[in-house]
Amino acid sequence: MSDPVIGYVHSTESFGSVDGPGIRFVTFMQGCRMRCEFCHNPDTWNIGTGTPTTAKEMLNEAMKYKEFWGNKGGITVSGGEPLLQIDFLIDYFSLAKKEGIHCTLDTCAMPFTYDEPFFSKFNELMKYTDLVLFDIKHIRSDKHKKLTGWPNENILEMARYLSKIDIPVWIRHVLVPQRSDYDEYLIELDQFIKTLNNVYKVEVLPYHTMGKYKWEKLGIPYTLEGIEPPTPERVENAKKLLHTKDYTRYATVTNPKVF
Repeated sequence: MSDPVIGYVHSTESFGSVDGPGIRFVTFMQGCRMRCEFCHNPDTWNIGTGTPTTAKEMLNEAMKYKEFWGNKGGITVSGGEPLLQIDFLIDYFSLAKKEGIHCTLDTCAMPFTYDEPFFSKFNELMKYTDLVLFDIKHIRSDKHKKLTGWPNENILEMARYLSKIDIPVWIRHVLVPQRSDYDEYLIELDQFIKTLNNVYKVEVLPYHTMGKYKWEKLGIPYTLEGIEPPTPERVENAKKLLHTKDYTRYATVTNPKVF
C-alpha cells in the first residue's frame, strides 16, 4: 500500500458562507505562485509550509459539521492556490464524493496546463468536482501580469476547457480601482464570459484593505498603498456591465449541482 498523499493546509473555516452554495467547510491550502497586489492572505504564499494533512484527516474534520450543511452545503477547497496540490485534491474530493458531499474548488487557474502529468490529473479531479469558483483577475494579459505577476493566457484557456467539458462555474472578479475598474476592461470580460456555456453565476468582489496588516506583519511593501476600495456606484456599475443579475437567475433554474 502506498503512503497517503500529504497536503499542506494553511487553515480551515467550519461555517463558510461565501465560498460556494450554502454552509461549507472550507480548507485553505498553503502555497501560491501569484503575487496579487490586492491579496488579503499573503501568509498563504509560501509553498511547502503549513500543516501536513491527509485527505482522510481533512474529511474526518469536515464531517463533524455535515449536519449543518443542509441540502446546499458541502466542502470547498481554496487557497493559496489549491491546484498546486492537485494530488491531495483528488484524494480529498474522491473520498468526499463517496459520502455524497458537494465538492467546490476555488482557484485562480494559474497552474493549468495541457502538459502531462498535470492535465490527466486535472481531468481526474474534475470527475469529483461539482462546482468551480473561478477567479479572473484581469481580462487583459499585460494588465493581469502587472496585477498578479503572471500573464493570463493559460487561465482563460482553463475557462474555455471547463466550458467544453461542462463543469459548472461561478466567475469571480475582484474590482480594483486603478487596476481593473475601467469600463472597457469590464466590457471585455463580459464578452469573454458570454463565450462560455457553463457559467451559472458572476460575482463582483470589491477590493478591500482588510489584509493590509498581514503585509506589514510579514515585512512586505503593500503594493496598493493609497488606493481606496471602489465606491458603491462603481461596484454597481461593474455588476451592470457584467450582467450579474442574468447569471443569478440562470443559476436558480438550471443545473441542480450548483443550486
